[in-house]
Amino acid sequence: MARFARRFALGVCLALAASAALATAPVTLRDNPVDDDGQVTLGELFEGAGAASGIVIAHRTGPTVVLDAGMVQSRASQAGLVWTNPRGLRRVVVRQGSTAPYAPSAASTAARPGETVEVLTWTRSLAAGDIIRPEDLAWTEVQAHRAPVGGPADAEEVIGLSARRALRSGTPVLGRDLAQPQVIARNDMVQVAYVDQGLSLTITGRATRDAAIGEPVPILNLQSGRTIEAIATAPGQAMVGPAAHAFRAQSR
Repeated sequence: MARFARRFALGVCLALAASAALATAPVTLRDNPVDDDGQVTLGELFEGAGAASGIVIAHRTGPTVVLDAGMVQSRASQAGLVWTNPRGLRRVVVRQGSTAPYAPSAASTAARPGETVEVLTWTRSLAAGDIIRPEDLAWTEVQAHRAPVGGPADAEEVIGLSARRALRSGTPVLGRDLAQPQVIARNDMVQVAYVDQGLSLTITGRATRDAAIGEPVPILNLQSGRTIEAIATAPGQAMVGPAAHAFRAQSR
């Protein structure tokens, strides 16, 4: 009897250990998540999702959907998956899996009145200078002949930019209303770096005008009184030399 009890207890422990292992399966986020039917599943987001692959956690109504990384991590955990978000992502972008390009501007040009297309719109009103976040954007159906020409086809193009002027909730997103966010203001003290082939030099000067990332900004060297033309790279930071030209080209 005692032997049976020990065997039974051992079997229960092994079963619990196996169950715990199954309930906490580590997964890896796919490099470029895509879905084909508008229903975003854990299997489309993660490698190794196993039995949880078919669980739907979001819906995509346009060519992309931007998901909050915390929400993704929480839903994965609820399904018994462990994603540690090692890169510290703030958002996860899921794109349409179809190879056919999504082009609302082309559709609006050829469409007849009565047909509808999806355009990117604002979910809230923004003030000039506000930084665009994923939750500020939504795909909305509008009459095709009223869709703006040249509107962004991908929400990722807009996130992180700033509003040039006040924008009203529900209106279409237009490229002319957006700009790179300002990172340097006139009279800011700025660290200017020169980097080339392992050589790195840094000076501190005063900005003589506002600048966004990738924009030229004149910096006054307070010691020499000379002004140098630098490229804004981050809040309070700029760059000169070959690396600055490369940075500006990448920022365009």
